[in-house]
Order: sequence, then structure tokens, then C-alpha cells
Amino acid sequence: MFERKSGARRSSLVFVASLCACAGSAPVVAQDAADEGKTPEPKPARVSRAKPLSPNATINLVNLLVKQGVLTEEQAKSLVEQAANEAYVQRQAAKDATVKAGDAAKVAAAAAAASPPGVKHVTYVPEVVKRQLREDIKNEVMAQAEKENWASPGKYPEWASRIQFYGDMRLRYRGIYYPSGNDQYDAVNFNAINTGSPYDVSKTNPYYYPTYDVTQNRDQFRFRGRLGMVADLHDGLSASLRFAGGENNSPVSQNQTFGASGGNFSTYSLWIDRAFFKYQPREEFSLTAGRMDNPFWSPTDLVWYRDIGFDGFAARGKYEIAEGITSFVAGGAFPVFNTDLNAGINLPAYDGGPPTKLPSHDKWLFAGQLGVSAKLNDDYAFKIAAAYYDFSKVQGELSSPCRVYSASDGCNTDLTRPSFAQRGNTYMPLRSIISDTSNSGGTTGQYQYFGLAQQFRPFVASGEIDFGHFDPVHVVLNGEYLVNTAFDGKIRPDILANNLTGAFQISANEWYPGNYVGGKYGYLASATVGHREIRRLWDWNVFAGYKYLGSDAMVDAFVDADFGLGGTNLKGYFVGGNLGVGKNVWLSLRWMSANSISGVPYAVDVLHVDLNGKF
Repeated sequence: MFERKSGARRSSLVFVASLCACAGSAPVVAQDAADEGKTPEPKPARVSRAKPLSPNATINLVNLLVKQGVLTEEQAKSLVEQAANEAYVQRQAAKDATVKAGDAAKVAAAAAAASPPGVKHVTYVPEVVKRQLREDIKNEVMAQAEKENWASPGKYPEWASRIQFYGDMRLRYRGIYYPSGNDQYDAVNFNAINTGSPYDVSKTNPYYYPTYDVTQNRDQFRFRGRLGMVADLHDGLSASLRFAGGENNSPVSQNQTFGASGGNFSTYSLWIDRAFFKYQPREEFSLTAGRMDNPFWSPTDLVWYRDIGFDGFAARGKYEIAEGITSFVAGGAFPVFNTDLNAGINLPAYDGGPPTKLPSHDKWLFAGQLGVSAKLNDDYAFKIAAAYYDFSKVQGELSSPCRVYSASDGCNTDLTRPSFAQRGNTYMPLRSIISDTSNSGGTTGQYQYFGLAQQFRPFVASGEIDFGHFDPVHVVLNGEYLVNTAFDGKIRPDILANNLTGAFQISANEWYPGNYVGGKYGYLASATVGHREIRRLWDWNVFAGYKYLGSDAMVDAFVDADFGLGGTNLKGYFVGGNLGVGKNVWLSLRWMSANSISGVPYAVDVLHVDLNGKF
């Protein structure tokens, strides 16, 4: 029984020690009423075996454990000091919280008593403080914006400062006036045939071929709008992109006629007019790839439409030979036509074979130019150049013998026809159609396409003289001479479709009497008096010139589209002038009178009245 009591005593000591530890870590929550509102000085606790107890429960527990022999006097003293300090800290914190709460309550009560019911109090901030706060916030935000280049005063972000936008707009009245005597019957529109279904040239076909209008006068109101950008990318590398309007994808017109394209205020098309990279590591040299401006200097529109775009690759360079005298060179390769990926004949061949795909027939232009420009003094300058252009595979080719039962059938040289043309070049039928019972011995079902009868390798000499003695009024003389070095004057007239004396023929299945009268030469001379460029109010100039362009001197698809309504086989004169009506705004007037050189009779007068603006 004694042993059980001894074990019970040990268990009770462990339990009491645990309670002591828990009590020592708990805050003091009870104080004498006399201590409220006072800040008593802490008194060192005394460990005693006396009977009176401390108001601190932790100290009482320690004294009890000492009395029972669980703790020594030294151990108890340390625990008592720690418990006393913790109790003092807790009392001080509670007192401070009580005082602050009381003060806040008194202030709130006083404010509520002094204010009418429903009134709320807002802390007043002086106006000078408000202004200072706004200014500090503004300065901080603007400092960050300037550092990050996204909202600097009067300054674009870094990326935007490397992009330049430009554009122009033109409104035009065009009057087209035909004299009497034009041959409407033989004004064949070969471009309409070649870009559509083949035409049945047999005599049994009751329908006429498509023709150009050469008898009915027209009035048109047109506009041209272009918007472009040039982005400086890195170390001489730039990218350019330009959009333009236009009724179609013609390479020689960006004009849109009001009321066309369906009329009824229909919206108009937008085309990608320029898209190229340009690398210019130094001012004297550049490389360009994409759809670019004409890389060759051309002072007139004899050879090239002024705003034509070139697809391909070009290099340009210049070198100062002596002071005021600079040589320049340009060259490039340009795809004129690329064979469609799926080009072929998707019908059974006449010999019973399967549908076939056609080999590629890509057309290219290879060109080079060399010239010299000189400014000997302020009163005199000149520029001359020579260029050579080699059009590869633009000539039509006669097909292998083929059977054609309908307009849906094809032959193996159909791809040699031009995909775009104006008028003037000499044409030849492309299909060698087999005569059999299916076409009544060749008298019916003669569905034809037409290709260019000549090859084209024109040589061009260009020159310009500028007399600036009366600057800003200048006298400028321009001239160009053109000869197609690949022209074949001995071509058989019985295989041609136009540009013949005597009877005009569109079918080559029968021989028609007549001689080939196509031409290989072209030239243009003009004079301009006035300001070289119209930039300001009352800037002006007037000009006049004469133009002669043989039928096969140049591919008619790429020459000027205004004189004679476009194309080759034309001669005539032009006069006009420009007048500035504001900064970068000017009026233009131009009259062009053209006649055909050979072939069927044709003449037309064209009037342009323009309002131009650029930025």
C-alpha cells in the first residue's frame, strides 16, 4: 500500500509540473481593483514557504512545488522572476489599449455632440497640398514614361520613330474623243480572249470576237489613292509596303472610276502595290527584293508606265568619277509570269491518254543599265543612260497537233499566251488544231488563243538636259530612243493575226494577202519649262512633246496606259501644264492626240484634268 501511495505521489508531481508550465505561459487576466488605472512598479517575487499566497497563480504553483520538494530554491527563483516580468508586460499592453480606446471614444462623442444629425466629417486637405500631390504623381509617372519611351512629351516611342508614312490622292476627269473613220469591226481585244475562254475563229461562228470601243466618246470621273510606309529595321535594312486602289490588277493603272465596279455606290478594291526589302549599307549601293519601284532611270514614259512596279531582285550603285560627275549602274532579274502549280490539261488527250500536267513555262525579264549624270555648274546639268532589256519566253509558240472539241479543251502551248496585254503588239494563233470529222474538216470548232509573234530584247538610250539659269524656272529637255534588237521583219504574214496590209485576219487557217507592217522603233522628245517640281502655291510648269512607238518595239503590256488609251503602234503629240494651288497640292491639265502607225485605222484624243495632293 505504501508503494502505491509513493507511485501516486510521483504521478501527481508530474501533473503539477505540467500545470505549472501551462500557467506560466498564459497572460494574467485578473488584477485587484486598486490597481486599475495605475502603473505599479514591478516588485521582485519572494519564494517563501509562508502560507499567504501571491495574486499570481504561476508564483503560487512554484512555491507549492518548492514546498513539496519538486523544485529547488534556485530553480524556483528563476521561474518566479520570469513569470513576474511576463505579467508586467501584459498589464502594460492592456492599459495602453484601454487608454487609447477611451480617448477615441471621448473625441467621437464630442464631435457627435457638436454636429447636427446626419452630418459626416471629412478630413480637410489644403489646396496647396493637393496641387503638390498632383504634381508629384505626374512627375513620377512622366519620369517612368520617358524612361520606358512610351509617353515622352513631344517624342515618339523608339519603334514608331523608325516608321515613315507617305501617300497621295488624285481626282481626275478623263474625256475620250474618237474622230470618224475608226474601224470598229477589226479592233480586236486579244487581251479579253487570252484572259477568258478561247474564241472560235471559224467562219461558222455567228458571234463576233470581243473588241475595243473606238467609236463612242466617254466621260469618266476617276480617282487614285495610295498609302505607304517605310520601316527602318536595322543597319541599312528597310521594309516598304504600299496599298493602292484600282479597278483590277492591271500593272499600268491604279485608277478607279466612280460608278464602276457594279455602280450603286459599291465599295472599291484595295491592292498591294509595293512590298519589298531594301538593303543599303552605304549611300552609293543598294539591294532590293520584292515588289519595288522601277529600278531603272527613265525620263519619259516611252518604255515604261511611270508608276509600274517590278517584281524580283535589283541592285543599284553609283560612283563619283570627278567633282559633279557621277556614274550609275542598275541591274536585276524579274519574274514576268510563273506557271501555276496545277497547270495542265484536265481532259483525256485526243489519243486516249490520261489527263496531263504541263511543264513550266516561266517568263522572265533580265535587264541592265549604265549611265552618267553631271552637274557642271548651277546653270547646267545633264544625264544620259543606256539600257538593255531581255524578255525571256514571252513569244508565243505553236502547239503540237491537238484536237479541240469545245472551249474547255486545251493545247500544250496555251501558257505561252500573255496573261495581260494592252493593244498594238502583233499576235499569232497558238493552237495547231487537227482537222477531222469532229470539226467538219477544220471549218467549225476552231477555238483559239493568241500569243506574241515577236521576241523582245529592246535597247534604250535615254537623255535629259536641264538648263537652270533662271532658277527656280528651268528648261528641261527629255528624250528616249528605243529599238527591239530581236525584231524579225521576215516573219511569215500568213501566220499573223494583225498588223497586216490588205485584209485583217484573226484566223490563220487560211492565207490572206497582205504584208507585215509591224515596227521595231520608238522615240519620244519633250520640253518642259517652269518649276521642276510642284510643291508650293503658284509653282508652275508647261510641257509639250511628240511620241512614236512601233507595234513591236516594246511589250505593250508595260507601256503608258494614257497616250492612245495604252499600248504600242501609236504616234502623236501631247501638251499640258501644272499649277500649284497650295503646299503639295496642284492642278494638272494634259491633252494627248494619238493615231495608229499601221494596221487598221485608229485615232483618239484624250483629255486629263487632275487635282493632286501628296503627303
